[in-house]
Amino acid sequence: MPTKPGPHELQRVALLLEAESSQLKKFLDLLQREEAILIQGDTDGLITITREKNERFRQLQHLHDDRAILLSRCGFNNSNAALRTFCANLPRALARWDEVLTLAAQAHQRNEFNGQLITERLQHNQAALSVLLAATDQPPLYDAGGHSRPSGGGRMLGSA
Repeated sequence: MPTKPGPHELQRVALLLEAESSQLKKFLDLLQREEAILIQGDTDGLITITREKNERFRQLQHLHDDRAILLSRCGFNNSNAALRTFCANLPRALARWDEVLTLAAQAHQRNEFNGQLITERLQHNQAALSVLLAATDQPPLYDAGGHSRPSGGGRMLGSA
């Protein structure tokens, strides 16, 4: 049975929601940078941004876990309805919670889009690799003595 949260618990949840909102904004910025890097094809930049993204995600997870533990100690689950009940008399915290939900949805959409960009890039790279691997199955144009040999069909280079 939930108990009425005290001022300390209410303040702590409000602070956690502020921090979560701030971290989500930074996470969204990282996702935007990741998108630009994916479009540019900057592999080195992608490695760096992935590390930053993983660290930011760990920070977000820590805030989420802290909030869930605090709510649980007061007898609440970590649902939207429970948090709204918990913060019923804290309009600023409720506004921050709405912001967290909106930012999380935006992050999910952007992350999905970046995943699609990665899939497309991977498919393009796999197609290019297939072409290169198929080219290695062609007979050599030179014999063991270094003399040119006909390739067995098609136009000769330089001919019309």
